[in-house]
Amino acid sequence: MAKGRKNGLYEGVSEELSRLMRTGWANSERRGTEPAEQAPYAAARRAALSARFPGERLVIPSGNLKTRSNDDTYPFRPYTGYVHMTGDQARDGALVLEPRADGGHDAYCYQLPRDSRENDEFWIGYTAELWMGRRRTLAESEILLGLPCRDVRGAAADLAAVTGVPTRIVRGHDPALEAAVSTDEDRDDELEEALSELRLVKDAWELGEMRKAVDSTVRGFTDCVGELSRAVASSERWIEGTFFRRARLEGNAVGYGSICAAGEHATIMHWTDNDGPVRPGELLLLDAGVETHSLYTADVTRTLPISGTFTPVQRQVYDAVYEAQEAGMAAVKPGAPYRDFHEASQRHLTARLVEWGFIEGPVDRAYALGLQRRFTMAGTGHMLGLDVHDCAQARTAEYVDGVLEPGMVLTVEPGLYFQPDDLTVPEEWRGIGVRIEDDLVVTEDGHENLSAGLPRSSSEVEAWMAEFAG
Repeated sequence: MAKGRKNGLYEGVSEELSRLMRTGWANSERRGTEPAEQAPYAAARRAALSARFPGERLVIPSGNLKTRSNDDTYPFRPYTGYVHMTGDQARDGALVLEPRADGGHDAYCYQLPRDSRENDEFWIGYTAELWMGRRRTLAESEILLGLPCRDVRGAAADLAAVTGVPTRIVRGHDPALEAAVSTDEDRDDELEEALSELRLVKDAWELGEMRKAVDSTVRGFTDCVGELSRAVASSERWIEGTFFRRARLEGNAVGYGSICAAGEHATIMHWTDNDGPVRPGELLLLDAGVETHSLYTADVTRTLPISGTFTPVQRQVYDAVYEAQEAGMAAVKPGAPYRDFHEASQRHLTARLVEWGFIEGPVDRAYALGLQRRFTMAGTGHMLGLDVHDCAQARTAEYVDGVLEPGMVLTVEPGLYFQPDDLTVPEEWRGIGVRIEDDLVVTEDGHENLSAGLPRSSSEVEAWMAEFAG
């Protein structure tokens, strides 16, 4: 029986109550379960992973619940590589690829099955079904995922019982499974690299999910523009809550902590406290993305004049960032080095900073020395997908030193940030932060801007706000 609360109001369970709880339940077996739409795509991904590691056993955990406070846990979000290889989001699970003599693998999935109604596990304990909701049966999971499924409570023993098979496991997600196998950390890192690299090019199903994420995000941004007057009377949190409502209505949640940065907070790259005032005459930098039910996320940024119109200095900064983004987006095409879009955007911003006298030229020298980074701070984009910074563990040669291919999805997001205490710029520039970010998919002949439904130029932004701003 599961351990109870130390200071619970009930001291125990009588035999009579236990018998009562085990009786009188209808058969809740689900009929008509269908394979998930993603299942054949996940099978193709597993085949690609199998081909990389012939003769080796691969273990990819989904992860466990993490404590937030005492007996309260964070909302569960499975390990991305597990989701990509299975289409599943169950906690305490694992995908195992067992090697065959022919060099291929047999794949099966460990799952936590339904609690038995023949004992008290279904209603006693922090994670019991009666408290947390119904789980799938193993039979249901097999149909849904297109994989043989086993009880995860036997996973550690099963893995430990097989010896003499080279094994790799993704570390950091399930200590019990890690303890059950003997692996080499460097070789395990190679497995995580491979899982990241297999996400670099999205399949047709994934691109459909990315479109859903971006389309919902576009609607969320429009919601926020319509709520600006209420945010002025409240705080950045009104913007955060407005976007979160759209994310929960149309998707799973937000794909990352929303950045709702007004005024000088816009100069903080990862401002997520979102507790500051929203003041007319200043800018609001909104960086947010809806995560779909399948966990694919958008990542879009717009910088808005809170009063509806840019001041001359704000417009000067905004237009420079817009032109830099235009230059970067023009470089996104198949066969181009990945770094090209970053180089194009950063060189443009470097030229503007030299022109304004904020860094010493000539431009080539300033760029070679990275002087623009005082004001641009970050790189100009990243891969996007199941993670907001997707494919992060891929080898450098395959990512930033690689070339763009059709099906890759990435952000282009140049920015300029003039810190409120930066004495090297005129006072009227201090506290201005501008970023413009869009989500692009590489196509056979160039790229498609998935987030083109949102205005980008300063004049388009002002017209949009005049139409929707409350």
